[in-house]
Amino acid sequence: MERVAVLGTGKMGEALLSGMLRAGRRPADVLVTARRTDRAELLRERYGVQVVATEEAAKAADTVILAVKPQDMAALLDELGPHLPADRLVVSVAAGIPTQFIERRLVQDVPVVRVMSNTPVLVDEAMSAMSAGAHAGEEHLRRTEEIFAPVGKTIRVPESQQDAVTALSGSGPAYFFFLVEAMIDAGILLGLPRAVAHDLIVQTAIGAAVMLRDTGEHPVTLREAVTSPAGTTINAIRELENHGVRAAMLAALEAARDRGRELAGGE
Repeated sequence: MERVAVLGTGKMGEALLSGMLRAGRRPADVLVTARRTDRAELLRERYGVQVVATEEAAKAADTVILAVKPQDMAALLDELGPHLPADRLVVSVAAGIPTQFIERRLVQDVPVVRVMSNTPVLVDEAMSAMSAGAHAGEEHLRRTEEIFAPVGKTIRVPESQQDAVTALSGSGPAYFFFLVEAMIDAGILLGLPRAVAHDLIVQTAIGAAVMLRDTGEHPVTLREAVTSPAGTTINAIRELENHGVRAAMLAALEAARDRGRELAGGE
């Protein structure tokens, strides 16, 4: 099995690391980097992987995953570039960073694949959208899918759509958590204990998501099936529309997309 190096072991980097190991990849086949000594020791103890310097990871791994924050990408590439052979595959999971930005800082013709994943990778339910750079082909996309498919669903998109993907699914879990938080507060307002409200909403969210995934029905169709004439649901929907919830969601996603573009510009 090919060796994979994860450069940057924050939340997303560690999530990918743990997901690869759960999927059956041997700890001996995974290298990681960590800035702090205590963090390196924790990763060794928790996962049994080898923590190495960036230079060693570049030379020893077949695939290098760049999992640092967008603001730290330029510095990492400056460190990585001189040591990375041209036959390595580079996979970036940094929001907003285009493949061209990475390609310019590495050896000529190195294949780069850009991936936007999300935090449900922790429970093997991630949504990972990938785009090939100028020098990446079918083989490189397939190898990237082999890394991400065990921890969720994968999809291929043109790179021009990645900022929209970031806004929709990359940041998407936070929107659902925000909504669930608000609904739990509403349950408390209506007289339910917090624990009861939590269980009611979480299971309802899971059930609704499974229906969306498994029935193939349009969300409007599923919503209308719950919405009886002059009933409770239509009164709630009216209030959501009166408060501009739909318009607020559209504006929120546009703001997230715009921030992704700013990150690509180094802001």
